[in-house]
Amino acid sequence: MQTGTRLVSLDVFRGITMAAMVIVNNPGDWGHVYAPLLHAPWHGCTPTDLIFPFFLFIVGVAITLSKRAVSTGSILKRAAVILAVGLFLNGFPAFDLATWRIPGVLQRIAVCYAAAAMLYAHSRRPAVIAAMAAALMLGYWGLMILVPVPGGTAGDLSPEGNLAAFIDRGVMSGHLWKPGWDPEGLLSTVPAIATTLLGILAGLWIGGTAAPARKAALLALGGAGAMAAGLAWGVVFPINKSLWTSSYVMFSGGAAVLFLALCYWMVDVKGWRSWTKPFVILGVNALALYALSALLASTLGSLTGPGASDASLQSWIYRNAFEPLAAPKNASLLYAAANLAVLFLVLLWMYRRRILLRA
Repeated sequence: MQTGTRLVSLDVFRGITMAAMVIVNNPGDWGHVYAPLLHAPWHGCTPTDLIFPFFLFIVGVAITLSKRAVSTGSILKRAAVILAVGLFLNGFPAFDLATWRIPGVLQRIAVCYAAAAMLYAHSRRPAVIAAMAAALMLGYWGLMILVPVPGGTAGDLSPEGNLAAFIDRGVMSGHLWKPGWDPEGLLSTVPAIATTLLGILAGLWIGGTAAPARKAALLALGGAGAMAAGLAWGVVFPINKSLWTSSYVMFSGGAAVLFLALCYWMVDVKGWRSWTKPFVILGVNALALYALSALLASTLGSLTGPGASDASLQSWIYRNAFEPLAAPKNASLLYAAANLAVLFLVLLWMYRRRILLRA
């Protein structure tokens, strides 16, 4: 069931994902964070590693529900706006051209949206979309495992020794997250497009003619199967968020399908909506929430706290207002929760005035 042209459960899913993003991105002290709220050091997957693929998956589902024009021009225009916002946030507040990071979360979302939306605009056949997703995953696997970098060996999946990192250094040296690699680089965006296509497949299924309960059940079954396939693939191509390995696409995409199935069953099948409003408020304005969260964190991190201290304003607030309240990890989590609460109040104000920041 939909409200207007929106699938309420998708807004809830998006809102939960965005709330989790704010929490994991804004601890009071990075030295005191619960393990599930951190990314895996390299290979492996934590709950935090699911946030970004969940959002790309949601982008794919939303493509199938959009009532906007789907011309190439409109798709590229929307992608360009998202890309520009991402580049602006990467540069803020210094805007130093010598070190300005080029890749980023919104930049990857823009590319994945554009590629997936254009494919959807030309073919809405699930078999075609599934075949393209499979080709992207298999092709990326082949490149990462079989193609050696100059002076290296084929199949090197270390942070700086892999093919994706080599390409990023050659094209964007000095403008990466780390000196030798970037988790949102060029080649690793290819399998991320497949994550978005999995969302399109789920959206096509939800938009079909099957009974709602059957849709939810088969979504759950498909999600569990995809996760199992990802785990099996991970034996030879490890699950890795920073490399966005093909096994990671399947595992995280399966988890996204399962979570969508749960939200769809609770919200749109059973009609349990009394708890959903806060997440809808966060979900319908996801771009605004992402931008405001990044701007707030950058501003607090760049300003100096009161007095002669060299500590940032963020550190000063944490040490004086939160650190005395609880044990270190709990105090750090409280700061993140307070950050979300402040942003929620802004989003609530925007929601009540029907102010939506859309590309």
